[in-house]
Formats: sequence, C-alpha cells, structure tokens
Amino acid sequence: MTDAAGRRKLPKTYDPQVVEGPTYQRWLEMDAFRASTDGTRPRFSIALPPPNVTGSLHIGHALDHTIQDYLARMHRMRGDEVLWLPGMDHAGIATQNVVERELAKEGKTRFDLGREAFVERVWAWKAESGGRILGQMQRLGDSVDWSRERFTMDEGLSRAVREVFVTLYEQGLLYRGQRIINWCPRCLTALSDIEVEHEEIPGELAYLRYPLADGSASLVVATSRAETMLGDTGVAVHPDDPRYRGLVGRTVRLPLLGREIPVVADAAVDREFGTGAVKVTPAHDPNDYEIAQRHGLEAVDVFTEEAVVNANGGRFEGLDRYAARQAVKDALAAEGLLEKVTEAPHAVGHCYRCKTEVEPRLSLQWFVATKPLAAKAMDAVNSGETRFEPPRYVRTFFAWMESIRDWCVSRQLWWGHRIPAWYCPDGHVTVAREDPSACAECGSAGLRQDEDVLDTWFSSGLWPFSTLGWPDETEDLRAFYPTSVLVTGYDIIFFWVARMMMFGCHFQPPAPFRVVAIHGMVRDAQGKKMSKSFGNVIDPLELMDRYGTDALRFALIRGANPGSDVPLAPEWVEGARNFANKLWNLGRFVLSSIPEGTKPQDLPVSEPIDDGPAQALLGGRGGSELPPHRSGTPRSVLADRWLLSRLERTRAEVTAAYDAYDPAEAARLLHAFAWSELADWAVELAKPRLAAGGEDARRAGAVLAYALAVTLRLLHPVMPFVTEELGRALEDVDTITLGPWPAERPDDLDEAAEADMADLQEVIAAVRRFRAEHGVPPSRQPRLTIAAGGDHQSDLLRAERDSIRWLARLESVEVGPPPGDAGPTAKVLAAGAELHLPLAGLLDLDEELARLERERDGLDAEARRAEAKLANADFVAKAPPAVVDKTRARLAEVEAARAKVVERIQEVTATTGG
Repeated sequence: MTDAAGRRKLPKTYDPQVVEGPTYQRWLEMDAFRASTDGTRPRFSIALPPPNVTGSLHIGHALDHTIQDYLARMHRMRGDEVLWLPGMDHAGIATQNVVERELAKEGKTRFDLGREAFVERVWAWKAESGGRILGQMQRLGDSVDWSRERFTMDEGLSRAVREVFVTLYEQGLLYRGQRIINWCPRCLTALSDIEVEHEEIPGELAYLRYPLADGSASLVVATSRAETMLGDTGVAVHPDDPRYRGLVGRTVRLPLLGREIPVVADAAVDREFGTGAVKVTPAHDPNDYEIAQRHGLEAVDVFTEEAVVNANGGRFEGLDRYAARQAVKDALAAEGLLEKVTEAPHAVGHCYRCKTEVEPRLSLQWFVATKPLAAKAMDAVNSGETRFEPPRYVRTFFAWMESIRDWCVSRQLWWGHRIPAWYCPDGHVTVAREDPSACAECGSAGLRQDEDVLDTWFSSGLWPFSTLGWPDETEDLRAFYPTSVLVTGYDIIFFWVARMMMFGCHFQPPAPFRVVAIHGMVRDAQGKKMSKSFGNVIDPLELMDRYGTDALRFALIRGANPGSDVPLAPEWVEGARNFANKLWNLGRFVLSSIPEGTKPQDLPVSEPIDDGPAQALLGGRGGSELPPHRSGTPRSVLADRWLLSRLERTRAEVTAAYDAYDPAEAARLLHAFAWSELADWAVELAKPRLAAGGEDARRAGAVLAYALAVTLRLLHPVMPFVTEELGRALEDVDTITLGPWPAERPDDLDEAAEADMADLQEVIAAVRRFRAEHGVPPSRQPRLTIAAGGDHQSDLLRAERDSIRWLARLESVEVGPPPGDAGPTAKVLAAGAELHLPLAGLLDLDEELARLERERDGLDAEARRAEAKLANADFVAKAPPAVVDKTRARLAEVEAARAKVVERIQEVTATTGG
C-alpha cells in the first residue's frame, strides 16, 4: 500500500507476525541468498554447524545462528559473494533411539525388523519427521543458501566418508585394535568423549585389604567401584613411595577369587589418593590399561555388554554392576577384608542420550591415530593460517591437541555410515572404496562386512569440504574453500573444531577455515546453566511468538561479548521488542517528514557518494548540498552537521566491531545512537524546522531520512525483518538485504559540531533536570538567562536559543550577563555556563523549603534507626552478615541523600534571603 506521494504506507504499529513470514518468503523468491561461483567478487563462506536431524531450535542454536547470520548478511551487503551452506547431521545414536522408541510402541525391536528394514524405517522417519529445525531456521531469519542444503548421509558425503576412511587405513593412520572405550550399556555402543556427560553424584571410597601371597602382611587399596576388583590383575604403587618399596615385585592374593597378582611400581600412581596403593583393572579403566601395557599385565573383562557380571566374576555372575558392588563389599566384610567405606562424591560419565552411567570397557574397535593429524592442525594455528577469536581460546585448543589420544570411530549401531571393512572366513580384513567381491589378501569369497557404523563426528569432521563436493574438484570447492569463518561454542573446540582441523589440514589443505569465532553458552539472567531441572529453560520459539524474531536476535547479540557466556531473561527480549517499536515509530515520523508529492529518492542529501539501489539516501544523487563545514555554528545546520558526524562515527565504530567478531559492541553502539541521538535529540531538534516548512525543512527531513537509512542498514544484519520493512518503505527499493553497505564518509566527521552540540545538550539537560528535581510542571515556562563561558559559546547558545526554548520548555532564552534585580533566582552550572532561572511564579519557595525540610527530617530519622542497629553489639554479632552489610549500605545511601537535600535547602534559603 502506498500514499499519495508514492511512498509505502506503514501501519501504526509494528506486528512481527505479519511482517516476518512474508518477508522471508520474498527473500527466497528473489533468490537473495543463493551464492554464485561466477564473477570475481570477493568470496565469503560459512558451513553451518549441522544440527541433529532429531533436533529442534533451542536457545543455543538461536545465538549461534544469529552470529553467523550477521556475518553472512554484512558481507552480502558489502558486495561479497556469500555462501552460508546449511545442512543436517544424521545423529547416529539420537536418531536410532527415536526410531527404536517408536518401534517399542508397536512391541518390536530393531532386531525384529532386521538391519535393512530398520534402516529403511529410519530413512522414512527422516523424510516425514526429521529436520524440523530447518523450518525453524527460516523463522529465525537464517540467510542460508537452501539450494546447497546437505545431509551427512547424502550420497556425495557418504562417498567422502569412505574415501577418508580408506585413505587413512592405507596410510596406517586408522587401525582395528583393543583399547579402553566409553561404553553405554543401554545403547549398546561405544561413545565418543563428547557423547559422555560428566556429573557429580554421591559416591563412596571402599578400602579393600589384599593379603600378600605368603601371608606375611597385606596391602589396602581404595576404590570407588568395589565390583571391578573381580577383574584386578595387579596392584600398583609409586616407585618413590617409601611405604611400599619393599613390596614391589611380590604378589598378593586377590580376595574372593584367590588368584595371585603382582605388585608393580608405576609413576602414574597418585601417592595422595587413598592409601597410595591402587588396584589395577586393565579392562575397565583407561589409566589401569596403560599401566597394564607397561608391565605386561593381563586384562580380564568381568562385564557383559549390558554391564552384568560375566563368568569371569565367579560366584557374582549374573548380578548387574550395582548389585555386584554391594555383594562384593558384603563378601569382603564377611572375610574381614573390608577396611572401611567413606563417602566420596565424584564425577561420573553418563550417556548424553539415555543418561545411563557409562562403563569404561576394553573393546575391539576401529581407531584413528590422531597425533600426526593433530600436529598438522597445530601447525596451521601456529602459522596464523587459522586464528581464534578471541585469541585466548588458542590455549584451550592446544591443551586438547597436545594430550590427544587415538580416537575410537566405530559405533555399534545400524544407522550411520557403515564401516567399509570386510572379513573373509580366514580372518583377513579388506578395506575398500567399492564393495569387494573377494578377499584382497587370499581371494576367498563369502565376505562379511563389519557390522559397525562410524562415529557421527567422523562425517561431520569432513563437513567444510565434503559439502562442497570433495573428493571431486568442484567449482564450489574452488570458489568457497577454505571457508572464511567457523562460528561455534567453546564447549566443542576439541570435539568438533579439532576434528575438522585435523581432517581439513590432512585431506584438503590449507586449514578448513581462516577464523574460528568462539562464543559462550546462553545462561539465565543470574548466569546459571539452563536446565529443565532448574526450571529456567528459555524456549526461543516462544519468545519469537511473543516478542518477534528481531527482538530475540538483538537481545542475544547484545549480551554476546566475545567468547563469554550470554545471560538472557525474557524481560530483556521485551526491551529489545521496545527498541524495534521505537525504530518503527521513528520510521513513520521520518516518512511523514518527507514533503508531500516527493518520493524519498528525490530528496537532497549531503555530498554525493557511491551509486547503488539507495540512489539518493545512500548515493546523494541530484539534490542540493548542505552548507560546507565552517567553524561557526549557524542555527539551521548545527543539528545536521552534528547528526551526520555522529552517524559517520557510529558507522565506523559499528563496522569495526562487526569485523572484530564483537556484535555485542555493535548492537550497543547502534542502540545508543538510534534511540538517544537519532530518535530523541535529532528528531526533537528537527521538529520546529519541519513545522516551519521551506528549504530548511526539506534539508532537515533529508538528513533525518539519510541517517535513518544508514542506521537501518547497519542494524540489518542483526534485526533483518523490521529493518527490511522500514528500509524498503524509506528508500523505495525492493530490498536492503543485498546492500549496499553504508559507505565511508570521512568529510562528515565534524568535531567542532559535536563539541558545540555537547554544550547545547548539557544546557538543555541541566534545565530539564532542575525542573524534574523541583517538580516544575510542563505548563510553567520560565525565562532563562545564560551567562556563557566565552565568546564562542555565547555565539553558539545565542544561535540555538530557539532549540533551547523548545526542548527545555521555556518562555524565552537570553544570552548575556546575569539578571540584576530579578528577584529570587536559581543558578545552575552547565558546560561552563551559568544558567539563571527566576523562581518567582515558578516555585512556592516557602512550600518548597518546607517540603525539603520534611524530607531531611525523614532521612535523619531513618539514619538514627540504622545507626542504633549498628551500635548494638548483639545485632552485629548475631544477625546474618548479609543483613548487617545491607544495613550499613542503606545508612550510606541515606547519608548521601541527606547531603543533597541539605544542599537544596541552602540553595532555596539563599534565594529567599533567609
């Protein structure tokens, strides 16, 4: 809808629900986010960290995607060829669990269906129900290239996974062997470290007595898991521990089972833990396994896959691990071998999906030898090929990489990339890019493929280049790799960032991204982690329904200081909604200020700059120029010069903050400029000029329109919907999302205008403050006399008398010497000038004096009560410290308030001659 002047007509109020959906759909229809490999424009690319196919948009996604979106939108507006590539992760364990739960409702398991039918069932679920989050990404405003959407189980990505697996195997960097892994007894699969969540739970430390085999003495060991002693094959002590030096090399008899096990000396033993002697259970503890490897100790597995004691556990066979723990302690106590049991809370790993306690377990699995890959990744960071923002996270990256262990990549699942390894009847292994028909070693047929699938992180580790067509040399790979930036949380620097760095540097050098931009976790307003158990989880979809997408995005970004956690409260999103409404009302006012019969592009703007879609407002075509900068301050142009200078300064600072991966600073700068300087000061200063009409009104309207247009474009990367709607109306263009970015205008910088305006603002603010403090109603408009602080300030304030009168609600403003015999007068100091306000008719001085004295007496009484409390020794000694501190703080506040009241009493008394 347009008005008679041809402008788009804006509704009175901004309704995000009406604007957001159609706006995003229009962007899609115009292919605004599709990247091209043609042309010579600078390239900017981001590979979206793929959300799980089972997932839905949570508050962490909202933050992560908003940061990526501001980068994509900003670079797109700057004229870069931008690819923000979206996609999903197949999420092996999570997705298989979802489908297995659906089967359970039918009374079936995956084994009832068989592998092939089960996998078909998962694909059907994915087609019907998976990927909800992708639709929610559109709701959030993600400007991704949907034509390039990828899925980690796509044919192309699956080929890349197999190529990497086979190549690593051929290079000796991938092998099959027995090692300690994280095992979930519920999901019946190995887990990666990131799939294990550690939480502190109540626990114990049981002290077990192990007799020496010759019966001469005994050793006491401490353990948090008494049941694992069934798998002990040794006892270890520190080689420098004098308590046990004579026992090293001797044997003890393992209680309950009777086998003899040696005492070994190993520097890995912590002499301060328990008794300084530790049981060695190589099959159920990674540190024990390393000790066993060094000393040639046997590994005895005492649990089944379901964490039930097996035949190696003797009489305890058939008990689950928790029942076995108690049974073992009871049996030891009966034999007098349980020294004591103490409480000892400790962190225990749990499966991230089903919350079952994870079991460390010796298992035959596929592993990647990571140290050679990690070395290349660290070289890329050391050389500056990849940098971290903020830089402090380099330490986190290196801490992980320098202590990295070989990576277990096999999972005992059916959903995922099946391991491309086949076994012949003679036990030979064939690893191949294509399914083999015969054993590569002996030529025999009857091959059996490995039942396991690959860790989900294996395929997602290839994401930056597999999504661009690797291993083929595609146009996308040539154009957009390495990617420009990876945006992610600090919690997965090792688990995902490191894997991508290792694979990228090894298979598709250089490093897969130039910058790793780290952000924190979203927490509640008190900084607590969001958790359903705490009742403080914030649903981003609910907030978008209530306040609009722009409000949520702005609230998140405003708190996203680089690398730090992001506090969020619903009321802060409401405040951001108010900001969106402020912009809307500002836009409606500015549009109404454009003279009737004139379209926005016909308005004069300051000096010409670039051509572009925003021809006049951003390009300055065809209008008269503002007067040149001068050292003086003519009334008609000071506000314009000041606004243009502040706008250019804000543009430069905002752009620099965006480029420094500090969108929080950019958001704060834009909020302060748009709300206070543009919507308040600039608009109020322009209103009398606009009402007067003529060329000065046209100029005032043009400068406001230009300033708003630039502000909207600077805000667009963070608040895309409201800025698009306002920008299209203001500039009469199809979209602002394709640019241009506001150009640099150094000639607009005017320090003299900013200094003069600061004086003017301080004078107006001082009068307003006086009125507020003394309760002067708006209807009373006193005369003001200003004794300026110098000739320049005198000229300035004289030229701006009308602005002072209008904004401070005064009858008149005179600049000159203080009034001689004008009766009682208030004197206020501001900007080095003296402001004199006659009090006659403005205040009832006797009433004001009485009010102030009543206020002073009330504060005196409160101070006496607080002093009496603090003088009471019993109160100070027995009251909670917080209450005492609060009393002291309140007394300080009361004393400060009293000092101000006394000062006012003295001022009023002086004016009355009392």
